[in-house]
Amino acid sequence: MDQLSYYIILHELAKVDASHALTVSAHTNLGTSPIVDFGTDDQRRRYVPLLASGQVLGGFGLTEPGAGSDAGGTATTAVDRGDHYVLNGSKIFITHAGVGEVFSVTARTSPGVGHRGITSFIVTKDTVDLDRCRTLGIGHAEQLSKTPGVRAGKKQEKMGWRASDTRELILEDAVVPKDHVLGTLGEGFVNFLKTLDAGRIGIAAVSLGIAEGAYREALEYAGVRHQFGRPIGSFQGVSFQLADMATEIQAGNHLLYHAAWLKQTGRPFKKEAAMAKLFCSELAMRVTTKAVQIFGGYGYTTEYPVERMMRDAKVCEIGEGTSEIQRIVIARQILGELAG
Repeated sequence: MDQLSYYIILHELAKVDASHALTVSAHTNLGTSPIVDFGTDDQRRRYVPLLASGQVLGGFGLTEPGAGSDAGGTATTAVDRGDHYVLNGSKIFITHAGVGEVFSVTARTSPGVGHRGITSFIVTKDTVDLDRCRTLGIGHAEQLSKTPGVRAGKKQEKMGWRASDTRELILEDAVVPKDHVLGTLGEGFVNFLKTLDAGRIGIAAVSLGIAEGAYREALEYAGVRHQFGRPIGSFQGVSFQLADMATEIQAGNHLLYHAAWLKQTGRPFKKEAAMAKLFCSELAMRVTTKAVQIFGGYGYTTEYPVERMMRDAKVCEIGEGTSEIQRIVIARQILGELAG
């Protein structure tokens, strides 16, 4: 399907469960699209059918312990050994690092030249759920040659998105053939930023879905919960909160689908993607917080989904560029050199 359909899917899934929406988003945009966009014909033939069919999950390795918002601070090294590179380093907070099998990662091929010395590579490994995947017949590809020296770290226990696999991806003397270089040597950083621009629309879709799901839960509850002899939705203190939620969600829809339309039609969308991601992620926090408040004590329990939605919303302000980074991107787009 087309790009708009993809973002609609993320939006709809996130109304019910953000972890599953994120699984689709990280696999499709971060794991698969770099190979589609920057890979050779041979790389596309080798990996895209496995990824697009869902036979294996994909991931994206950019963030490091010392390189978060400053992704240009990549410390993972790639040393040229003739017919292959040897990669050493680690990537953190990587979605699907455990359950995934195909990853696009960055490493420094030229030390001391800033982001121009960063190159992207395709690396592979077995899923950590190997026996179960073999039983189910999905999640693992026996025919996929694996990269020696690539492994997953311990699964991270997160506040939200708990049904999504997040781990460290460790590269320890990883032997990566030259034909696994993804794109042009030294352009990995630039290419991954292009991938993140599209990913921001995806996170905006997930964020908006969380917000809308929480709003619908709160709206329904406001009609059935009675206090002082009438539904709580009849009280101005609740009805005004719901009115604000509905208005901001409508605004988020316009921002999200305008950015998605720009991308689909081949127009520049960097600024609009950052705006959509910034607004929708912060909206998700505002709406879920209000939803928990409307539910009162019940909102703070697992009996209703709004407490999970509130936990899931927070990371949307952090992943694929923090709110602060989005404001930098927007400022540079509207001010140019004045923004630094």
